[in-house]
Amino acid sequence: MMEETENHHQIFLLKGQTVVSSTEGNESIELSNIVNENDNNSDSGISPNDSEVEVLIPDQNHSRTPKTGLSTMFDHNEEKWYIVASQVFLPFMIAGFGMVAAGLVLERVKELNVFKEITEIYILIPALLGLKGNLEMTLASRLSTQANIGNMDKRSELQSMIIGNIILTQLQAIVVGFLAALVSLAMGWVPQGHFNVRHALVLCSSSVATASLASLALGGIMILVIILSHKCKINPDNIATPIAASLGDLTTLGILASIGGFLFKIIDNYAWLPIMITVIFLILTPIWIVLSSRNEYVKDVLIHGWSPVVAAMLISSAGGLILDFAVQTLRGVAVFQPVMNGVGGNLVAVQASRLSTALHQQGKPGEFQDVNRYHSSKLCPNPCSIFCSNKRSSSTTRALLFMAIPGHLTFVFIISRFATDQTRLSILFIFLYVFAALIQIAILLYIAQWMVGFVWRNERDPDNVCIPYLTAIGDLLGTALLTCVFLILS
Repeated sequence: MMEETENHHQIFLLKGQTVVSSTEGNESIELSNIVNENDNNSDSGISPNDSEVEVLIPDQNHSRTPKTGLSTMFDHNEEKWYIVASQVFLPFMIAGFGMVAAGLVLERVKELNVFKEITEIYILIPALLGLKGNLEMTLASRLSTQANIGNMDKRSELQSMIIGNIILTQLQAIVVGFLAALVSLAMGWVPQGHFNVRHALVLCSSSVATASLASLALGGIMILVIILSHKCKINPDNIATPIAASLGDLTTLGILASIGGFLFKIIDNYAWLPIMITVIFLILTPIWIVLSSRNEYVKDVLIHGWSPVVAAMLISSAGGLILDFAVQTLRGVAVFQPVMNGVGGNLVAVQASRLSTALHQQGKPGEFQDVNRYHSSKLCPNPCSIFCSNKRSSSTTRALLFMAIPGHLTFVFIISRFATDQTRLSILFIFLYVFAALIQIAILLYIAQWMVGFVWRNERDPDNVCIPYLTAIGDLLGTALLTCVFLILS
């Protein structure tokens, strides 16, 4: 909270402290420290010493200026980079194998009649695969934060938290799945100039059913992983989102191909079935709304959590347009799409979840421990400070970025061994592919560093806002860059 006094001083009311910062200079002076010694900020896991504000007392000879790097906000209690890397690497590789499997599945299912006849399904695929970022990774980030600040230690709170989040993700999955189908139909209808009702029924029912079933399965797995990692004293931020990524693409593609293929076969004789499936799921939405509104852990997300999810779906659908073009014109691109998009979204989700947890350990959204961190949140980050400084947060960012190199090389090798669409993997292709992947991940990590601070300063929870946008931007960037690589080599 910030107010201006008649003396043109900015007053920051922080946790138990009042800090005055002169608008004429960069000095800040601690006026009072009224922290109760018994108030150890137990809810957020912070010790009293963590909330001390740096006292900058100007003298006649010099004045000390506050640090302005955005990374200042996130260096609080930051884990060493090699600890993060050791915890992230194994789940990251497991996630990558799941994405490779999803790519191989996509390569095979594109030969099914439903994929050949209803080409709009390729526009739908990135939006449905993106649900793991919109819903499951966001769920993992929310629950990881709750675990790290100690709210999972009571059984009654844990039970309420689990039930509320499962109901909320079901609601969001149904709504987003239905909207994604409508958007893909519109994007396919405009250039083609005609509308096929049979295709629309199959696409809508398949999308809604796939989104709901995949979200239920993945949400349950996420909750189990986070509870077990919390009990084993492992930071859930480092492992939950990679595991969501490992199962998300493969599960979603498998369900979509199965349901879509089945409904496409019987649509001529049983046109009422896809209509009934869609109507049943839509009828459930008001029930989920009422139940979510009564749960204290998700009622705020129910109100404010829609714009990121819907916007992310639209961004992913734009990537779907590119994928639709690429699959029909470029040989071999489909098998690499889940890996390219998934690795970038996976790593940036880990980073966003960690940055959000670091801020939650300082207080509530909109609160900053000192003047420097408030000013840092208003700055556009310097790329050098994010990737090249000697701060721990910068070291962690570099570790996540360069983790992609051995990961992608491993995944490309596996794809080359098992892909049926024999794409010749030259040294030039591998170089361009890895280079494009690094560009994608670097852009995502940069955006994450800025976005988490921006969202926090505007009193919104980064756990609910950032990951959907970041994974959707990753889908769009990844598909575009991958298509460029294939166009250069074609």
